[in-house]
Amino acid sequence: MADDDLDLNSLNDDDLVSQMHDDLYDGLKEEIEQAVNILLARGWTPYDVLTQALVEGMRIVGEDFRDGILFVPEVLLSANAMKAGMAILRPLLAETGAPKVGKMIIGTVKGDIHDIGKNLVAMMMEGAGFEVINLGINNAVDNFLKAIDEHQPDIIGMSALLTTTMPYMKVVIDTLKEKGIRSDFIVLVGGAPLNEAFANAIGADAYCRDAAVAVETAKRLMADRQGSVQARAQA
Repeated sequence: MADDDLDLNSLNDDDLVSQMHDDLYDGLKEEIEQAVNILLARGWTPYDVLTQALVEGMRIVGEDFRDGILFVPEVLLSANAMKAGMAILRPLLAETGAPKVGKMIIGTVKGDIHDIGKNLVAMMMEGAGFEVINLGINNAVDNFLKAIDEHQPDIIGMSALLTTTMPYMKVVIDTLKEKGIRSDFIVLVGGAPLNEAFANAIGADAYCRDAAVAVETAKRLMADRQGSVQARAQA
């Protein structure tokens, strides 16, 4: 690979960021770690490294995934490279109180142990600047409620790959309604057997067919929600 001969230190900032976009696309974890450290050593803020290098790089990956140019194995490599960069940045971002796009809890519902798609959504959301709490698999409604109490998320994401576990999503949403807190959250659902009609029927805000769509949908709904809050505040 040509990158083996490339000295990342020799690149100016713009070229280095551009190279990071390429390295993320190619899933080159060690190169991403090295480049993140180089930018930080040059005085970049953790937030600028996150947004200009990692988030922008993952946006390109997400678009090509959505358009069928990249596939799940390649996107997982990209997401793992992004995670390696995030591992360096996360404690620094926490120290500097950098702004977050929003906070999401995500889990596969009770009775379902599939998690590749859900993990990909979690990684792509993190790559887009969201704080993500991944609850793992086989989550009963109490797990979601506990995570809601603890983390106060903006978004609740639920995944199911089995037609037999899909109805459990409605159990979670109905419980939120009973507690009078459903409107406090954006609820996104996804998984191979789902579709938009099902999402509407159970009272979710949106169905997301893949990780790239989940990121786009989350950003749009967050912007809509923030816009309506501002509008109410000004009224």
